[in-house]
Amino acid sequence: MPDRQYSTADDLLMNVDQALRTLFGRPQVTERANPATGMADTELDEAQRDHIARLMRINHTGEVCAQALYQGQALTARDPAVRKSMQRSAAEENDHLDWCEQRVEELGGRLSLLNPLWYAGSFAIGALAGLAGDRWSLGFVAETEKQVEGHLDEHLGQVPENDRRTRVILEQMKIDEVEHGRKAREHGGVTLPAPIRSLMKATARVMTTSVYRV
Repeated sequence: MPDRQYSTADDLLMNVDQALRTLFGRPQVTERANPATGMADTELDEAQRDHIARLMRINHTGEVCAQALYQGQALTARDPAVRKSMQRSAAEENDHLDWCEQRVEELGGRLSLLNPLWYAGSFAIGALAGLAGDRWSLGFVAETEKQVEGHLDEHLGQVPENDRRTRVILEQMKIDEVEHGRKAREHGGVTLPAPIRSLMKATARVMTTSVYRV
């Protein structure tokens, strides 16, 4: 049976639904289980729990941004194969979103109050990247995933070795981000100019700093 064809209005309504699920509800996840399921928690002092909860809050907001980017890019992607690939990657980012939220709750933390702002900005950037053309849009995905991989490495360096519940989540997220970047390059993503890469890094620093506090 051929894939159903959706109108522009349908696409917009589905994006609104996705935004509401991402920001205020439970995201639609894939068939994958949380990698920390069944794993015993570890003893952490109050300062460690607070710091790790804040790190996972940053990762949660990063996944909010990733979800918005992918949704914006899928909305404006020209090639159906590219759109389908982005939609699968977005679904896997929803897994990350759910896992991070669960871990924040376990650690007694809360999610960032700035998530709606970051979602809106990221969706607009994703849509603009898609309008620039699939090669540029995919290049943006590849660079984003590369930078996220670096952030995950930094966080893994700050999480105690005995906090296996947090570490296995971050490790699986890193595996997925590397794969998403690889898929974007395979579909024709180009290397972004250095000034754009630098601007993306600067924006990420603003996000991480603000979300750690708020």
